Amino acid sequence: MARHAPLVDEEEVHVALSDVTLAGNLARPHEATGIVLFAHGSGSGRHSPRNRFVASHLQESRLATLLFDLLTEDEEAIDQYSGHLRFDIGLLAQRLVGATDWLANQPMTAELPVGYFGASTGGGAALVAAADRQERVKAIVSRGGRPDLARDWLPLVTAPTLLIVGGDDDVVIELNESALRRLGSRTKELKIVPDASHLFEEPGKLEDVAHLAAEWFGRYVTTQPADR
Repeated sequence: MARHAPLVDEEEVHVALSDVTLAGNLARPHEATGIVLFAHGSGSGRHSPRNRFVASHLQESRLATLLFDLLTEDEEAIDQYSGHLRFDIGLLAQRLVGATDWLANQPMTAELPVGYFGASTGGGAALVAAADRQERVKAIVSRGGRPDLARDWLPLVTAPTLLIVGGDDDVVIELNESALRRLGSRTKELKIVPDASHLFEEPGKLEDVAHLAAEWFGRYVTTQPADR
């Protein structure tokens, strides 16, 4: 029998933190089994077509998604000239932690297990935030991420972690191999997608990322009992 895509309710939200309010898009499939927060890469935002593509695949697997801007509009304007905020991993991780706590106070998402999907510098921020919220974050997926930017936080990460890197992204492969050895997670894997570049722009490669992420989160970020 063919599987029908779940109905998805999507709305713009304002993620109110202690010092700033961030714009986001919250999509919640009916009977969602978990929620994944997206930490975008440098120079990107909640409208990233690559992250939205992956998010749509996760929603088909009954995972809610939150794509939100890690920086305010004013900060984005400043960063266009300075470029330093997008590499401020401490700040980005703090925003991700704040969004995680915000979701815990929303009636529709409070009980959902949480996962992080990080891209590029957002991968480093996701690892730092996961180390800070060990009891809440159940799994992490990094796409072309910079886990090296998490530095001393890597041994403190306990959630199952999947690092996905393009096969042609030589420098980032080395950074991820080194980070994998330092990760404190008992469950951790590095998946290299053959013939893919840093942004996975080649035909079919982003689909590979989406399938890997959906499988990983489906295993570890769910309210459903395991079949096995």
